[in-house]
Order: sequence, then C-alpha cells, then structure tokens
Amino acid sequence: MLVVVGCVAAAIFAAWLVWLGSRPAPRPFPAYGWWALGALVLLEILLALRVPGVITFFTALIWTAYIPLIDAAVYRQRGDSLLHHPGTFVAMTLLSIPAWLIFEAYNLRLRNWAYVGVPHDFWVFALGAGWAFATIFPGIFETAELFACVWTERMRSRPWRVRATGGWITLGVVLLVMPLLLPAALAPYSFALVWAGFIFLLDPIHWRRGWPSLLGELEAGRPGWPVALLLSGGACGFFWEFWNYWAQARWEYIFPIFHSYRVFAMPFPGFIGFPPFALECFVLYIFLAHTLLPQGLRAGAYDRLIRSEENRHCPAAQT
Repeated sequence: MLVVVGCVAAAIFAAWLVWLGSRPAPRPFPAYGWWALGALVLLEILLALRVPGVITFFTALIWTAYIPLIDAAVYRQRGDSLLHHPGTFVAMTLLSIPAWLIFEAYNLRLRNWAYVGVPHDFWVFALGAGWAFATIFPGIFETAELFACVWTERMRSRPWRVRATGGWITLGVVLLVMPLLLPAALAPYSFALVWAGFIFLLDPIHWRRGWPSLLGELEAGRPGWPVALLLSGGACGFFWEFWNYWAQARWEYIFPIFHSYRVFAMPFPGFIGFPPFALECFVLYIFLAHTLLPQGLRAGAYDRLIRSEENRHCPAAQT
C-alpha cells in the first residue's frame, strides 16, 4: 500500500512540473531539458524490462537524466542555471563524492545501510558508486534552485540576531563524535546525530568568516534559501528511495527499528532525515569549496548558490 502511495506522490510531482511549464517565463524550455525528459522516460522503460546494465547503474543513470531536466526548468523560470556555468557545475559534482564518502565512513561504524546487487568487480563498482555519489550535490542544489525560483526566494522574515556561535560549534562536535564513542550495540541508533552535526559545526564557522551561510541568510531576514534546501531534501529523498526500490544494484537499510513501516525500502521515520541532510550538503559544499577549489572557481561556486540581493529575484515570479 505504501508503495502505491509513493507512486502517486511521484505522479503529483510530475504533474507539478507540467503545471510549472505552463506558467509564463522569460525563456523557452531548453532543448536539453526535453532530451533529459526523454532519457528519464526511456530509463524507466528499460528498468521495467530489466535490461542489463541499466538495472545495475540505474541510480546514476536516472539522476544523470533528472539533473538536466530540473536545470532546464530553472533556466526557463530564471533565464540562468547551474549547467550554464560548467566550471562550477563540474566542481560541484567532484566535491559531492568526498562529501558523501564522509557518511560512508560513518556507516562502517554505525551500520545503517548496505549495498546489494552491485557488480562483483571492484573497479566497476567504484565507477558506478562514484558516478552516483557525484549526482548528490547537483541533484539537491538544482531542486533547491527550482523551489527558490518559483516560491521561496521571495520569502522575508524578521532578521535573526546571531550572537555567540561557540556553543553551536561545540554542539556540532558532540553530535559528530558521540556516535563513534557509543558501544557497538547502541551506535546504529545514533545516525540522526550525524545528519545534523555538520550543520552546527560548520555553518557558524562560515558565518564568522563571512562565507555564504544559513545563519547569514537568516540574519539578513531571507529564509528562502534554507527553506528551499529543506524542500529539496524532502523531494530528493523521496526520489532516491523511489528509484532505488526498483533497481537491482541498490542500498538496503539494516538498522534495527521501524522495518514494519516502510515507504519503498526506507522505514517511514527515516524520511525525516532528508530535509536536514540537504542543509548539511550545503554547509559541506561551502566548506569543501573554500578548502579545495581555486579562488576564481570558488567564488563562482558560491555565487551560484546564494545570490547577491540585486540578482536574487526570479523574473518569472514577477509575471
């Protein structure tokens, strides 16, 4: 029954994209978006036919189609998009891999998921895994841009008063260290701490240094980008689980609770973790961009995710 509910939710999201395409916009829907939509439909058909190769690399393939489709929707609404900044986009995909490997390292200790149906050859598995991991940042940020452009970018709120941040940083350290110190029998129950820990650890540091930050947006009375990330995390989390459920090479959850209440393979309460995971991806991206990217590319990467005030509005929203 829950699988049926999930499929209905996917159909509703698709209908929303169709409705979005009918709205007035400054640009036509670009050709690569139609190609991406065709690829997505074709991949679903090939998956249903259980075509070898497709069922093995389905997660990487389907997200490789999803990302340009959403990018095209953003471009139609905004007149600009991540794929029109190829250096920034490529850097984002590369940074996505080590960011996710942090969580894989935690999983070695916490044992919340395992991979099944994957290729036996290590290098083939590594290629497929790296490809899939590289789609995480772009998938989240493209979807967040779409939510921002059609809705949340215009949000305003009372500015937050950000003062001492040392306590938040200390809390982040505690959240990230505690799962590693718990006894093995208790550690699997603590992964929720990891999904929040980097937000508390890194975002206050970014705010102190004047880098793009969630605190900085809230301090300026602009909650739109944090809200867009939360919505994106929920949407992307749903589609990760939706597409993973049908694939041959997939992850399965092995933590010891809530297995009787699943939507696809994910125990239902686990979906709560996807919205904060999107916030965590943002702070990890900002941190990794600052520490690993050259100055010029780093600035471009920042500018694509938090715009200056004069470029913040979406032209389509004014029609």
